[in-house]
Amino acid sequence: MTLARVRREYRGDALLESRTPGSPLPLLLRWLREALRQGFLEPNAMTLATVDARGRPRARMVLLKHIDARGLTFYSNLRSAKARELDARPDAALVLWWPELHRQVRVEGRVAHVSVAESDAYFATRPRGAQLGAWASPQSRVVRSRAVLNRSLATAGERFRGREVPRPPHWGGFRLVPRAIEFWRGRPDRMHDRLRYTRAGGRWRRVRLAP
Repeated sequence: MTLARVRREYRGDALLESRTPGSPLPLLLRWLREALRQGFLEPNAMTLATVDARGRPRARMVLLKHIDARGLTFYSNLRSAKARELDARPDAALVLWWPELHRQVRVEGRVAHVSVAESDAYFATRPRGAQLGAWASPQSRVVRSRAVLNRSLATAGERFRGREVPRPPHWGGFRLVPRAIEFWRGRPDRMHDRLRYTRAGGRWRRVRLAP
């Protein structure tokens, strides 16, 4: 199969330094709010890239669940492959992509666990089925069949029947503290706009990159 002719011409507005803030968080929040208003499917979905024990890159989709001046927060089974990789080498990269808006954001930084209180508070907002799934799934491990997972979920349902589902001790959040954030805006003729913010000494430096 050849995909040489699969292409899209971008017609987004220019991303100019004169129209962007001196620090990246306000712009990131603006773009995220616009994606949420548009009603896109999973507008908070982002690619998380890590490195395994052999130095090989690995990537998967996760959901952004909180963002503030401290960083970008997502949650996971703490025994999963990504959690083990982050514990061993706590540097990671994130990519948010909104094709309908011709926009992409890349984030690089250091990752740390969020507090127990934050993990508890977010877990309490999850649908009950997702809460039970956090107990039932040995994430990233080999399982014999779907039936095994179904039985595990049923067992969790029985265990917590008639009461609230607590957060499993092996489930919690990670926060990526950005050291660099790059904003990409699709433009005609592949002459895209790229503005990269880099943190240095508590302040942000902004530069333009060639497409």
